[in-house]
Amino acid sequence: QVQLVESGGGLVQPGGSLSLSCAASTSIFRLYTMGWYRQAPGKQRELVAAITSGGNTNYADSVKGRFTISRDNAKNTMYLQMNSLKPEDTAVYYCNAEKWGANSWGQGTQVTVSS
Repeated sequence: QVQLVESGGGLVQPGGSLSLSCAASTSIFRLYTMGWYRQAPGKQRELVAAITSGGNTNYADSVKGRFTISRDNAKNTMYLQMNSLKPEDTAVYYCNAEKWGANSWGQGTQVTVSS
């Protein structure tokens, strides 16, 4: 199984920026599809962005052009750079690792966008 630890969440003003990191414990990190999900109060968990082992990316329409997902396979780490943040981005953000149809999840990190 893969252990995942998120970091970088916090409080930021609308229009500000924040960067999240997800550290993975597997020696074959390069072979996993990685993703960021988020869940706001009263809402379903939704996919924010994903990145394949080959580096292909996919974004939710709501964050396209504002967020950037990336990975550093040498460091077993995935990142999410969030710019032009809006109050509706407020949620708990979760790291996900997928391979062979199985998913691993991190504990989540809170992102709050408020003035």
